Amino acid sequence: MITTKYVNYKQVLNLSGLHLILISIWCTLIAVLFYFFNWHWMTIPWVPVALIGTAEAFLVGFKNNQAYDRLWEARKIWGGIVNSSRSFAAMVYAFDAKNEEVGAFDLENRKRIIVNRHIAWLYTFREQLLVPTEWEHISTENKFGNINLRRNRLIKAGFPDYGRAPIFLHKYLSEEEYELKADYKNFATYLISQQSKDINELKNMGAITDFNQMQLQSSLNEFYGFQGQAERIKKFPSPRQFASTAFIFNILFITLLPLGLVNEFAKLGDWGIWTSIPFCIIIGWIYIIMELVGDYSENPFAGLMFDVPMLSICRTIEIDLLQMAGETDLPDPISSKNGVLV
Repeated sequence: MITTKYVNYKQVLNLSGLHLILISIWCTLIAVLFYFFNWHWMTIPWVPVALIGTAEAFLVGFKNNQAYDRLWEARKIWGGIVNSSRSFAAMVYAFDAKNEEVGAFDLENRKRIIVNRHIAWLYTFREQLLVPTEWEHISTENKFGNINLRRNRLIKAGFPDYGRAPIFLHKYLSEEEYELKADYKNFATYLISQQSKDINELKNMGAITDFNQMQLQSSLNEFYGFQGQAERIKKFPSPRQFASTAFIFNILFITLLPLGLVNEFAKLGDWGIWTSIPFCIIIGWIYIIMELVGDYSENPFAGLMFDVPMLSICRTIEIDLLQMAGETDLPDPISSKNGVLV
């Protein structure tokens, strides 16, 4: 997540620097051919270019709205996880034993195991959401894909805890549970099911009432719901027919843009031909930025700087839950680096 109030020039160049260079070369080439070689035959009237630009603006606007909806829904899901996690841990620690045969130490230990397992679930779930899908930018097998891989490595280098999920799991799970990770394709689902078994066992022991067990199980059902909602966003892409069409139309518009613009500026004189270059670059760059913003925002779990800051949210929940348990040795919150929070 970008945290600076305004996007700075480094972030803009990181996103669209290569596109800006390509647009500049194309617009300059058309002006040179028009001025030095008198290739007036290649120019086209401005009206069809304007019509294509108008249609593209509507299409890109629609795409960006859908991308923002996906991004904001992803953030609301993790906001729900924050609230439900606090409620879940508060309930676990609030319920006292009603059966004298259940020792206080044993009960506290079981509570700690349940809350620690929930912290492990958070980091497991985040790790699973970061596994690339074939339509995400980081999976694209071309030069742009390599650029996104470098961006991802840069982010990891700035945040030492970015890829330390196995360490967190080893910290909060028993050795037996940790070794089970390789046996499950969806380990996060297993952890919630294990929570349900442990809570049911507490009820059978008489440590908590049936009503308490029902409340805790309701919280676990919420976590299943949040997990399913996030997996839906992760595993179902924004419909490619909309995304691909917007991209193709954008390329078409930017290709035709200098052919229509140079002829209009040439009416001002020879100097107008060269003046068309910066205006052409600015217009084309605006359309490229609109396209890229929507294109990257539609995948909120892709491991890039446009993501929902899952690591920061996990750490916030971890600190809250450890404090509820009376811990004083707490990890540091995740802070933004170079205007990015993960």
